[in-house]
Amino acid sequence: MSNLQLLTFMKKALILVNQHARSGKKLFSQATVELQALGFELIEESTDHSHQISDTIRRYKNQVDLVIIGGGDGTLNATIEGLIDSQLPLGILPMGTANDLARTLGIPTSLREACQVIATGKIRRIDLGWVNGKHFFNVASLGLSVQITQLLTKEVKRRWGILAYAATALQVVWQSRPFRAEIRVNNQSIQVKTIQIAIGNGRYYGGGMTVAEDATIDDQRLDLYSLETKHWWQIIALLPAMRQGNHASWPGVRALYGEEIEVRSVKRHRINTDGEITTHTPAIFRVIPKALAVFVP
Repeated sequence: MSNLQLLTFMKKALILVNQHARSGKKLFSQATVELQALGFELIEESTDHSHQISDTIRRYKNQVDLVIIGGGDGTLNATIEGLIDSQLPLGILPMGTANDLARTLGIPTSLREACQVIATGKIRRIDLGWVNGKHFFNVASLGLSVQITQLLTKEVKRRWGILAYAATALQVVWQSRPFRAEIRVNNQSIQVKTIQIAIGNGRYYGGGMTVAEDATIDDQRLDLYSLETKHWWQIIALLPAMRQGNHASWPGVRALYGEEIEVRSVKRHRINTDGEITTHTPAIFRVIPKALAVFVP
């Protein structure tokens, strides 16, 4: 791939780990031992307050060669602004519940193997999504996903792990109510009656759901789907196809893609980016090509 390169000289790393994630403290200790054995000099900081993570990265940008983040997709999302400003490459230790960005990049969930990925020094430049001034790795969405996010508390994820996503989705699906929206993309204006609009930058989201069958995180486009099913039970039938990514061929699913997408709605709808509710309609979504460098297998 043209956007892959090998870097072998990086050894001084800022490591930030969410020690409140599932098994966070134990995994943090294991990670530091593994990385030091691989020759890394580590500066350790906490991610207890996610809003401070980007400031921490900026503070160390001239003192380290790379940033290593241990946590889930929410923790990773909190690093984006600091990584953009510093242009430091990112090493990922998947310690969250869903680990969708790691899944998209093929990073193993085994901590030892994830450390080895960083040590090999192979870099891939990836795209970012952007909506109303907020960046995201995986997906931005409105409708069902916002209701799921509100119910999917840290306690639920800690107790049920990856199963929490499916259980919470089933809980809200039968209560779903459609809303009207306008989608503008590629010089088209499309009026829809939908229960969910999702706009993906990467491939996976929501604990392994697939944005689109051919989506990648460096294809320089956003993939949109709109769920326009008429009955709640049709969504249940769709779930297996959504995991495989071939839901675009199903009745009641509209699929579009583009570099810039605008979504408007009569009633203001909140928007979820990588699992956090951050903005609302009207919204403009853009892809930012090759914005960040990440260590990959």
